[in-house]
Amino acid sequence: MMRIDKFLKVSRLIKRRTLAKEVASKGRIVINGNVAKAGSNVDIGDEIAIRFGQKKVTLRVERLESATKKEDAEGMYTLLKEEFIEADAE
Repeated sequence: MMRIDKFLKVSRLIKRRTLAKEVASKGRIVINGNVAKAGSNVDIGDEIAIRFGQKKVTLRVERLESATKKEDAEGMYTLLKEEFIEADAE
């Protein structure tokens, strides 16, 4: 298991852990259908949905690593869905 904020940083979905914590605190991260906090744990096979402004990305956790090279980071997850959200949907 790994904290969601650390997973997002190590997998390079979000550049900084503090930014990942901020995104989580705004309720923009959902793990397996539940709104996640920065300290929420993810495990292999979990489905994560993240809202970045007007884009929503859904992915599945494939690997958990405490550190990874830039070229290996994408192997930590599989992108399932990428969709654009209307501005008034917030």
